[in-house]
Amino acid sequence: MSTANYTRPPRAPFADVLERELLAILGPDGVLTSDADLRAYDCDAYSPEKRFPDAVALPTTTEQVAKIVKLCNRLNVPFTPRGAGTGLSGGATAITGGLIISLIRMNQILQVDVLNRRMRAQSGCVNVYLTKAVKTDALHYAPDPSSQGACTVGGNVAENSGGPHTLKYGVTTNHILGLEMVLPDGEIVELGGMAEDSPGYDLVGIVVGSEGTTGIVTEVTVRLTPLPQSIRTLLAVFETVDQATQTVSEIIASGALPAALELIDTFIIKACEDAFHLGFPLDAEAVLIIEVDGLEVGLDEEARRVRAIAEKHGAREVRQAKTDLERALLWKARKQAFGALGRLGKSMVTHDGVIPRTKLPEVLREVRAIAARHGLEVGNVFHAGDGNLHPNLMFDERDSEQVKNVMHAGEEILKLCVDVGGSVTGEHGIGVEKMHALTWQFSEADLKLMAQLKSVFNTNELCNPGKIFPTSKRCWETTAGPIMVKAAGRGVAV
Repeated sequence: MSTANYTRPPRAPFADVLERELLAILGPDGVLTSDADLRAYDCDAYSPEKRFPDAVALPTTTEQVAKIVKLCNRLNVPFTPRGAGTGLSGGATAITGGLIISLIRMNQILQVDVLNRRMRAQSGCVNVYLTKAVKTDALHYAPDPSSQGACTVGGNVAENSGGPHTLKYGVTTNHILGLEMVLPDGEIVELGGMAEDSPGYDLVGIVVGSEGTTGIVTEVTVRLTPLPQSIRTLLAVFETVDQATQTVSEIIASGALPAALELIDTFIIKACEDAFHLGFPLDAEAVLIIEVDGLEVGLDEEARRVRAIAEKHGAREVRQAKTDLERALLWKARKQAFGALGRLGKSMVTHDGVIPRTKLPEVLREVRAIAARHGLEVGNVFHAGDGNLHPNLMFDERDSEQVKNVMHAGEEILKLCVDVGGSVTGEHGIGVEKMHALTWQFSEADLKLMAQLKSVFNTNELCNPGKIFPTSKRCWETTAGPIMVKAAGRGVAV
């Protein structure tokens, strides 16, 4: 749909009572209801599908969250948990209206146990703050999404987020030991804890990656990882994307395990260079950021090994960062690439398909062909070592035809990922964006089992409804006016 004339839907029947009782729980500075405030919450970083919530609650304690959830149950109001809103699949959008419960004020680090390498923090704590809190102790929190300067650890838990360094260190679920959460009926529970493992079912593993459909995580207990003794960061410059992707495959096949192996194509290179002036070659079709880390002894040899592989596959230049500043500048291009694209003045959909690494050359060629067929620009910046693609499709969300084109192109790209033996998501989740795509990857029996598991937690479908499972039409699939999303027995105009 075009969002040029997008406005707030009529006030819901429950809105007055909801607002009055929220004010009693949170006070006037903890409740947002004005059009201007709610517009900031009408989507996350996935912008094609929007919906104003009826209100936003800003609790500061787990007990407040529990009271709010019980209130929603009593009034039969759907509620959606939200962190910083950096998610890329619509998981934090209140697609059926109702209440957004924002955890952004629950941002305190509660306990640091350096000796046992543990930390407990509220879920609204920004990802990078966890590492900053223990950097002087030579520790860090390893999962590092590219949005780590803004995204919250609770959002990372919801999506099972990854990042450039998860090639070696693993994704969020590998570093979460315990959770405090409010179940969809308002009960507060503790799952896991400081110990390495808990008996019984792995309930922490079920909640991580459940996209806020099993309850609202309010506190997390994470595993801390020692900082590597030494690091070597290289930038390999290639004339073609094929050369870069062949290099990726051979590095992994050689037995080397880089801490990170990231590919940036020419479209992104130009955007980053315009934004940051880092001296990237504008005539290169692709660059690889390759990072190896570990003990100082032997690290130079490993760096030489990956350099030789890059040169074997046609790298015209391989630079190595000589200082911490040079390394930081290389990573600035990767971690702020999406922000650099924002300077182009267009909207963007960032996809998240996963493919076998050996399929990278052919899939990237087809991604460019798909974008061209739909009249769209595309830039690729992604976790090449994991085969985790992030094609960025540029469009004007005020133009309904471009919205349809970008959505159809995205479907083709995700279907391509499945067809070559991959997946429709690696770290961004399903949300509202990819619900229909699950049927390409899972059987009806698979999906039924997943839905049954969700219903154990979420018995009345009030908690983050309309997410993950294919139960609704998409807003761009009709031009006949508002469409109805069914959730918890209600028809809600979107």
